[in-house]
This record gives sequence, C-alpha cells and structure tokens, in this order.
Amino acid sequence: MSSVLMFLALFLLSFEASSPASVVPRSILRSINDNNADHPDVALDLNVANFDSVLKETQATYAIVEFFANWCPACRNYKLHYEKVARLFNGPEAVHPGIILMTRVDCALKTNNELCKRFSVDRYPMLLWGPPSKFVAGGWEPKQDKNEIHSIDDGRTADRLLNWINKKMGSSYGLDDKKYENGHLESNVSDAGQIVHAVYDVEEATSTAFDIILEHKMIKSETRASLIKFLQLLVAHHPSKRCRKGSAELLVNFDELLPPDIWSAKKQEFIIVNGKGALKNFQICGKEVPRGNWMFCRGSRNDTRGFSCGLWVLLHSLSVRVEDGESHMAFTAVCEFIHSFFICEECRQHFYEMCSSVSTPFNKTRDFVLWLWSAHNKVNERLMKEESSLGTGDPKYPKFIWPSKQLCPSCFLARSRIDWDRDEVFKFLASYYGKMLLSMHKGNELLGDGGTERVVLAEDLAASINAVVVPLGAALAIAIASCAFGALACFWRSRQKYKKLHHMHTLKNI
Repeated sequence: MSSVLMFLALFLLSFEASSPASVVPRSILRSINDNNADHPDVALDLNVANFDSVLKETQATYAIVEFFANWCPACRNYKLHYEKVARLFNGPEAVHPGIILMTRVDCALKTNNELCKRFSVDRYPMLLWGPPSKFVAGGWEPKQDKNEIHSIDDGRTADRLLNWINKKMGSSYGLDDKKYENGHLESNVSDAGQIVHAVYDVEEATSTAFDIILEHKMIKSETRASLIKFLQLLVAHHPSKRCRKGSAELLVNFDELLPPDIWSAKKQEFIIVNGKGALKNFQICGKEVPRGNWMFCRGSRNDTRGFSCGLWVLLHSLSVRVEDGESHMAFTAVCEFIHSFFICEECRQHFYEMCSSVSTPFNKTRDFVLWLWSAHNKVNERLMKEESSLGTGDPKYPKFIWPSKQLCPSCFLARSRIDWDRDEVFKFLASYYGKMLLSMHKGNELLGDGGTERVVLAEDLAASINAVVVPLGAALAIAIASCAFGALACFWRSRQKYKKLHHMHTLKNI
C-alpha cells in the first residue's frame, strides 16, 4: 500500500511540474507574487447562491467569469495572473472601476455543479466574457451562434488576458496604469447624461457616511434623534431600493442595535463590535456587489470629489423625491444630520449657518429643492476662492455656479450675468436628480417609481419587521400614506414603544 501511495505522490508532483499551463518562468512568478503580497484578492468569488444576483446588480458594463477547480495546479498558478488584471477593475483601489467585474466560480464544489454545467465548463481554468445581464439565468454552448457571451481563448498570462480585453473593447489599458489616470468617464460639466452613473455613487456615499459614524463613535445621546430622523428619510425616499431596505432594517431594530444608554465611546465600541447583529459588519446598502469606487463623482486626482460629491447627489436626490407636506421635515432631517455627523468642521459650520438662516417653514417641495440648490452654490462659491488661492482644486472638475448654461440654457433669464429663472431651475433639478438619475436602471430593482413606490416601501418595511410585532397591514398603511416620511416617524415611535412594552411583559412572566 505504501508503494502505491508513493507512486501516486510522485505522479502528482511530476504532473504539476510538467503541466504546460502551470509552467511560469520564475522571474515572472516572483514579480507577480511581490505585487500580490500587499494586496488582498479582489476577483469576486461567486457560487450558485449569489451568481445571478451579483451579476444582475453590478454597475459594470462587462463581466469575466473564471471557472476553475481548487485542486487544479494550473488554476492555482493562473490565479496570480488573474488577480493582477482584476486589480485594474475591481476593489477599492481599482484603476478603472465600473467597467469590468472580474469573478470566479469553483467548479470543484458540488453545490456549483449545475452552474458549471450551464456554461459547458470542460477545462480549467476557463474564462467567459460578456455583459453581466447575459450571464443571469443564462448559459453558454461552444458552438452556439449569436451568443453575447464569448470564450477567452488567449488569456494564460496577465499580459495576454489584458491584450485580449483591449482588442475586444478597443481600449489601451496597461498593467502599470495608476489610479485616476486615463479616467473612463469624460468630464460631466456639460453632459447631463452622465448623472445616470451617480446612483451607485449615492449608494457609496450612504455606505461611507454610515461607516464614518460607526468608526468615529458619533452616536451619542444628543445625536441619536438626528440619525433616526435621517434614517426615516432614507427609508422613504432613497433612490436605491437596497439602501431603503438596509435603512429600514436598521431603523426598526435601532434600540436593540444601538441602545439609548451607549453614551460612552468605550461601551459604544463594544456594542458595535460584539453586540446583536454585529453592527460593524452591517452593510446599509447591501453587500451583494463589491464597492469602493466612484463613477459620476470620480475625480481626476485621488484626493478630490468622491464622498463629498456623492453626499451632495444623495441630498439633492432626496429633496426632489419628498412630497409637499414632507419638505420641512426633510429639510430639518438633512440639517441635523450634517450638523451631527459631517466631520469637516468648516463645512459643517457653514451648512449649519445656512440652515439657521431659514426662518419660515418650507411648505412645498419646490422650496426645499431650491434652498438646497442655493446652499450648494454658496458652498461652491466659497470653495472656488479657497481652491483657487491654494491650488487644491480638481483641474478637470473645477467648482462653478451650477447648473451651467450648457446643462440648462432655460435656467437663465439674462446672458450677461447670473439671473435665474427659478421655475426652470426647479424643473431641471427635479428631472436631473429624479428621472435622469434613475433612467439607466429601470427594471433592475434599484428603484421603485411612480405608482409602485409605496409598494416598494411596503416590501422594504415588511422585509425588516417581525410580523408578530407589527402586523403587515400596518406596514402597508404606512406605505400608502400621502407623506411617507412623516408617517414613518410616527410608525418608528410606536414600534419602539411596543417593543419596550413587549419586553417588560416578557420579564414579568419569567
């Protein structure tokens, strides 16, 4: 028996050493290993459970799926090459984000057998290329005509794989490309259509804001109410369905996840790390798609735009979605949120001063939308002067009074100076941050619009609410209310009160 085992071991060793696909010059292998030493894997591992959902929801234009087997020596060696290319397109340090989602599926796992059969996997590694939507609930046959999924037959090294991609796309990506060089999105100063990319930046900004709040332990006795009010606004009017759903889950369980008595930073840190639901791992906008890049808000330099731009887009998109009766509550929620949780002190104070100058409540959506637009321009005006004197602005995306005449010619009454037609400005903002922002994503479950919006809200709430505690009929009643944000505020208070009474009743019966 020992001789048989010895023979098998020698055979496997000789196979691994002589397999053509696994033969990699040591100098190249050493270089790739050095490059990977400080970088985690960024190619996304998919399986039968998440394959369709991830590819359905990705913002990328194309996807590459590598089918491999964990026992395959050639696959282990190829992973180094694949990751080197993947770092250009995937992950928080992506050089060219939002273009190609690079993924892998382990066909050695029995749970993935049917998935690998769908795509006629007959060798390892095997790479397929195509629009993400074509992979969803689809398949691939080698001899199938008119299939938008294509086999990559010349990608055995990082260089050859990237050359194949460049030929397919007519691009000129290089393995040495640096972050924010050769940006794939042109300047959005005069192209209104660019706003369709911003729905993902709104998700990114929401996630980043939540991460900052937890990281800096900013939830205190005096800021809890501000966060709750802003979450209610997000649940009712966030343009992304998965952010609405995550906000609802956090909101209805708020007192359990973040008890009212976590006034000390030490206790808050313990609860965030060890408490119910592991709040440190909570993803307010979902975790199906890898995040960490900006599209519409991507600057030409690493230290420009990004989060601040994404947050402005989020606020504008919320403002145009509220109804007349909600406008002042939404205004208050935004002002309190920025004052309580925006870390840039000068920006926070400037915004607070503008909020404090409002003496008359907003009765119309139009009032809130135009106030926020005016406030944004005042911020731009201040930053224009500072960035000009210090040379810290983004040369490709300079600050300017917005919108430009290229974006909205009808917004101006006079040619020689800024004299706004405020009715036209409101129409432009409502369209730009409303329908245009979401136009590219209709049907892929990122939004609910028109008459379906209240139904979507009901689904978001029902997904996060224990049916025993809150009857589904109550959730539906809230969802069809004329002012969803205001109704949510009442609903949240009753929800927390009921949970406390329920808890006390349980204790009595113990």
